[in-house]
Amino acid sequence: MSDYTITLKPIYSAPADPIPGLKLPQDWVTVAWHQAATLEALQNPEIDVVINTAMTGDGKSLAAYLRTFQEYYCAIGLYPTNELARDQENQIRQYIAAFQPEHEPRINRLSGAELEIYAETEALNKAAAIATRTGQSEILVTNPDIFHYIYRGAYVLKGDSPDKLWNRIDRNFDLFIFDEFHVAGAPQIASILNTLLLIRYTSGLQRRNAPAKKFLFLSATPDEQLIKRLEAAGFRCKVIDPLRESKYQFPETIEERNKLGSEHWRQIARSITLHIQAIEPNPKASETWLKEAAHLILAQFQEHPGSKGAIILNSIAAVKRLTPFFAELLQPHGFTVSENTGLSGKSDRETSLLADLILGTSTIDIGVDFKINFLIFESSDAGNFIQRLGRLGRHDGDKQPFDGFTAYALVPNFLAERLFEGDSPSLEAGKTYDRPFFHETIRTQYRRINDFRGYYKRWGAVQSFQLAYDLNDRTIRQQYAESRQQFQKACETVFETSLKKVRGHIRGWWEDWQRLSSGKPGNPIANDACSFRGSSPLQCGLYDLTESNESDRFKTYDLPGILGNLEIEMLTKAEFMRMLEAVEQRSGQAIPKGRFAHCLAFMKLKAYREERVNWKFVYSGDLQAISHAWKVQVLTGIEIWQPENRWASEINQKLRQEGLVCYVLPRSVQEVRQRLMLPIHFQIYPIADQYSLHDAPPYAIAFGQSALLLDTLAYQFKSNGGAIWIA
Repeated sequence: MSDYTITLKPIYSAPADPIPGLKLPQDWVTVAWHQAATLEALQNPEIDVVINTAMTGDGKSLAAYLRTFQEYYCAIGLYPTNELARDQENQIRQYIAAFQPEHEPRINRLSGAELEIYAETEALNKAAAIATRTGQSEILVTNPDIFHYIYRGAYVLKGDSPDKLWNRIDRNFDLFIFDEFHVAGAPQIASILNTLLLIRYTSGLQRRNAPAKKFLFLSATPDEQLIKRLEAAGFRCKVIDPLRESKYQFPETIEERNKLGSEHWRQIARSITLHIQAIEPNPKASETWLKEAAHLILAQFQEHPGSKGAIILNSIAAVKRLTPFFAELLQPHGFTVSENTGLSGKSDRETSLLADLILGTSTIDIGVDFKINFLIFESSDAGNFIQRLGRLGRHDGDKQPFDGFTAYALVPNFLAERLFEGDSPSLEAGKTYDRPFFHETIRTQYRRINDFRGYYKRWGAVQSFQLAYDLNDRTIRQQYAESRQQFQKACETVFETSLKKVRGHIRGWWEDWQRLSSGKPGNPIANDACSFRGSSPLQCGLYDLTESNESDRFKTYDLPGILGNLEIEMLTKAEFMRMLEAVEQRSGQAIPKGRFAHCLAFMKLKAYREERVNWKFVYSGDLQAISHAWKVQVLTGIEIWQPENRWASEINQKLRQEGLVCYVLPRSVQEVRQRLMLPIHFQIYPIADQYSLHDAPPYAIAFGQSALLLDTLAYQFKSNGGAIWIA
């Protein structure tokens, strides 16, 4: 294993020129250039969409809400994780306290769990709960999932108008903010495009003298497909790019800083000593390195008093295994250790950032602002690398200034060699670089991942058809007659297809499902295409015995992750719900139950395995014809093969009855991943049939939304045949 060390320069952000009429806190001289430019763009009636690409740590949140502190201007902020939403709510409250606006905005946060509990405690249905919370807010902090389902009519009761909720939101809110938008995938971007078009053609945006709705996207790396398709739909877009406008500088010394021309250039990132640590490209390499390098971590805390550190990994199971290891190492020396993952309890997540060392996954690398001077991280691609590195160097410390900032990036050895070895290496150990050069080098040399741009044309308009269909509901048909025509035309332009053709495919999927299910209601393929993140047909309810807080023990996790990493014991749904209700009574705390309504199975989580256990899916019939159909299908009869799992037969009893939206390829998982450049967490699994049960699985299968994404790429394996159904 090799260690290559470089230094990254600090970053300074340019101040804005004084803005007449801008009300600032008493001790503020000005705001950043990009914040003023964003405010100006939001006030410009000739601009519909603003894209702010300021660097991590440069105050994009203030740029988003600055107008709400100057006038009565209502905003919805959409954040991809609950941790980020909670962090941003606190940040906005601090801004309100500092700015003290004349019309002090009421701020509320709404997550799925909070919505469910609020509805239960107030004896309201979810639609009424949403209406109440939105009606009592000038700033609403929520997530794009809830936003999506509000505009899809998911919360309204049968017989109510489809626009019962979103019409109210359109009337009450002026600005829609999409934060950390670079983490959105093609299905989520397609959803946002559809929703923006719906708002545009139903809120009066296209009519003279109507109040203009504004849409703000905050991302250091905006998606080009989003901008391209917004412009195709006629949205007038403005990109705020401080780097392109030379509004960032990278002075290393006081003398260089003095040459910037203004003392108000603000430091947004400190100088970092970055160790590029080459490791073997295998799942356990990072864990092994961390245990072997434990002395470095202990030394960091002992030799640099006041240090705060984070370890960010790709695997929840790895974090769960390493947290007790580091707790045992550090706690005898007076240092605290915590975790923050998708399987961490709510109370643990909320207090985790207070620890001296926090171990986490993507729950902490997406925008959460925490104060650390020591970071170790692994990554899956260039964007993920840059995102995680951006957590470091944002602050000088709480009680005392940090005495330096150090990061260890755990990267596959082939990437380290690309960066530092060969005849003309991109980087040289011991040298100093500015961030833009370094970031571009990482983007160039790291593994490329697929952006699934074919998804928009092939699947994006399925949502469009459903929205257009809802606009034709008898309760609102006349009101939105003109809007519906305009919306349909815009969607066909954006997604380069015909809704008439899409209607035919939706009908065909329904007919296939009727034959397979003997007349069960629904349309599973269309449902997945219309969802925000896809359904979770393999999601299971967990009662987590490793969780100390009893109220936080009730969780959900996907079956593939359970099979490989967890030691479990099966429960019935009735047993699980009885345990939940008993904990509610003992603790006096309401526990959200909606997420358990459609779970495949219920289990006790007894422990996390030290080593991952192999398993595979199996199909009782012949997969050759199915895999050569080259299309998304709904299959029943799929099971798991894991001989050492004594619960396998009980799991299979439930699993084989499920109608699963899937795509099967006649290739191994490894070959599919490599050739199609799939993201590291893309949900694709090995599967065998009755003729290959005892061999290495020759087929790969993806479920739900992953199946739709795979469908846009599978043509690369075809020599002939197969239909291209959306043109």
